[in-house]
Amino acid sequence: MSFDYDLFVIGGGSGGVRAARIAAGEYGARVGLAEESRMGGTCVIRGCVPKKLMIFAASGPGMAEEMRGYGWQGAATGTFSWEAFRQKLDAELVRLETIYTAGLEKAGVTIHKSRARLADHHTVELADGTRLTARHILIAVGGRPAKPGIPGEELGLISDDLFLMEELPRRALLVGGGFVACEFATILNGLGVGTVQVYRGDAVLRGFDREARDMATLQLSACGIDLRLRVNPTRLDRTATGIAVDFDDGSRDEFDAVFFATGRTPYTQGLGLENTGLRLTSSGAIEVDEWSQSPVPSIFAVGDVTDRVNLTPVAIREGHSFADTVFGAKPRKVRHDPVASAVYLRPHELGTIGLTEEEAAARGSVDVYAATFRPMQSMFAGSDAKVLMKLLVDPNDDRVLGCHIFGPSAGEMIQLAAIPITMGCTKADFDAAMAVHPTIAEELVTMRSPARRHRPDREAGEMEAGQAAE
Repeated sequence: MSFDYDLFVIGGGSGGVRAARIAAGEYGARVGLAEESRMGGTCVIRGCVPKKLMIFAASGPGMAEEMRGYGWQGAATGTFSWEAFRQKLDAELVRLETIYTAGLEKAGVTIHKSRARLADHHTVELADGTRLTARHILIAVGGRPAKPGIPGEELGLISDDLFLMEELPRRALLVGGGFVACEFATILNGLGVGTVQVYRGDAVLRGFDREARDMATLQLSACGIDLRLRVNPTRLDRTATGIAVDFDDGSRDEFDAVFFATGRTPYTQGLGLENTGLRLTSSGAIEVDEWSQSPVPSIFAVGDVTDRVNLTPVAIREGHSFADTVFGAKPRKVRHDPVASAVYLRPHELGTIGLTEEEAAARGSVDVYAATFRPMQSMFAGSDAKVLMKLLVDPNDDRVLGCHIFGPSAGEMIQLAAIPITMGCTKADFDAAMAVHPTIAEELVTMRSPARRHRPDREAGEMEAGQAAE
């Protein structure tokens, strides 16, 4: 059977673009790609890139305050212009989108600016009804923000909407405690918006190391965000002056804007899955194996739509590995553990890789090397903000199981720590590295004694003894 393409990619985000470019540019495959929105996907257009630039912008007031602690009596940020920032941000996103498109075109990929759906195992249908066949189909449509399912939720916004607002709200509510909610609360607060954040848990960033979570929770409040824990919204209503929100603790408040950052779901609606043998997981993701292949041999999926590790670099690696495997005769799987990540809060970020202390302790014996201290730069300026450097070590073989950093530029530091940890390094390897002084990161190679040790058998015995005494 002859096909229009060797590969057809549905989705122009990071994973899909990488797969298409490698398959066509390096291996000579005939490749088509359909994207219904802007090339670059969530990360480039409405996620990582604009969010990080907003974090930089939101850091201005804090930097000016710190400089006053260094003797700059007139240090001030002046007035922030959302309009001026947005114009420059839009120009940068257009530049990046152009680079993504040009890279595909140079590789020989045919781009279809359209939504596409599956018609059968080898056929995709574009929005105008055009049908195209392909030997292989790759689904890389990502995910979309989800709303909580409460009355009046249509009055609320999602994180994508912040990038499109003509003007900033005077007072805003952020619903959620994950990294998106915390980062956007940080942004709005730093740009001068009165920001309230509500989260149903007792500390933000569920799933991260608890000690780091506690420090992030304290920082959000310390920087001026009105953080309300163990609280959920139950209803939104339009008023003459804004949006009224009822909460499950019986309170009611009014805001100019409400943002939901309550999770993301795979973007599979209207994808034509019913026309194939594709299966969805319990989270609504497309089920794939370790090669990113679905139960239908001709159909693969990468990125957030598979809900494995929902990070842009992971999607890129999955897309590249797919192209190498299927078109380059170089079979390559993606290792999903450990994977480093960062939460871009302000002023201190959270960088993490590997097991949390709680996970490591549940797994077995673990030695915890941790240092909490005030960094030189902010301490001199009068700040009480503390940083955390933590290594989790298996006492049986000295292997480093995890690293957690809460502090300035933690994202930059965790990237470098990820290299030896991914290689399977030991605590002795860290100890052998000479410290760079004075730096925050030197703590990673100077911690000689554990701050605490977890021994499950002994702790269980102590618990049983304590219960018996009672």
